[in-house]
Amino acid sequence: MPFKHKAARRHRIGKMKFKVTNWPEYETGLRRRGGLTLWITPEALCSWQAPKRTTRGGQSRYSDLAIETTLTLGLVFGLRLRQTEGLLTSVLQLMGLGLAVPDHTTLSRRARTERPFDRRQGRSVSAEGPIHVLIDSTGLEVYGAGQWLEEKYGGRSRRGWRKLHLAIDADSGEIIAHVMTDQDTGDASQVGPLLDQIDASIGQFTADGAYDGKPTYDVVTKHSVGATVIIPPRSNAVNRSDTETANQRDRHIEAINTNGRMKWQAATGYGKRSLAESAIGRYKSLIGRRLRARSFGAQQTEVVVGCAILNRMFACARPKSVRCKKATA
Repeated sequence: MPFKHKAARRHRIGKMKFKVTNWPEYETGLRRRGGLTLWITPEALCSWQAPKRTTRGGQSRYSDLAIETTLTLGLVFGLRLRQTEGLLTSVLQLMGLGLAVPDHTTLSRRARTERPFDRRQGRSVSAEGPIHVLIDSTGLEVYGAGQWLEEKYGGRSRRGWRKLHLAIDADSGEIIAHVMTDQDTGDASQVGPLLDQIDASIGQFTADGAYDGKPTYDVVTKHSVGATVIIPPRSNAVNRSDTETANQRDRHIEAINTNGRMKWQAATGYGKRSLAESAIGRYKSLIGRRLRARSFGAQQTEVVVGCAILNRMFACARPKSVRCKKATA
């Protein structure tokens, strides 16, 4: 890894400095993230109440839009379900709207039992051409004492972690696909479910060494024929004897053995993978490192809503930075 190279002498290397070129627009966008200005379109007002069902069963009072709107407000402002119910009630009263607000028990049940929010967030194929996809995963702590109980009493807590797998558009920085699994699920096994959510053609796919292996290459090339896969092979990887570096992984191994890993990273643009880690950092700083929901279904809904919120916030304030040149004597 580049940041581990010559780590013993890292203190002698000057830190790179960047300058934000659109600071006024960026600062305005940051203020907009905390704004309380809300508006409801006439289409949303008409869709607030659930449509009448034609099959057997009870009639839902609130539509999926109403549930999602309420959960979004609660997650943005860090409120629990009861406080979210009170916030939306106050907002609708100030706006003079006589809409019914979902109560906290309805929010909990609908978030746990239904999947109305699981919409594809991937970009469609457009004139912009193939996209550069970055994939990484991180852990989200399940609500509760968990680790503290293990350290204090030495027992095994039933509470653990959930693993969030993200696919990032390298050009826009937006989350275009996401999957949440338990903590024991392997990273490489979720490449297929992530790519299934992306409709656009993939020009380049970049991931870390945890995704190294033939299955990942096969899934990516099956999704987009001709896609370039940039994954660092493990240190003891060798070329396959039945090919003459025709496979992409074999070419990576040969380039690393010939020129070294650092030159391979510079030549392939592997450094862009840090943008995926930046997206994970944004999620944990803005949405949180811990899942509030208790059940797995509600946790999945929370992650879907959180990714949608993060994309909207990122669209409001996106810095454009350039690297400052070193001063010459």
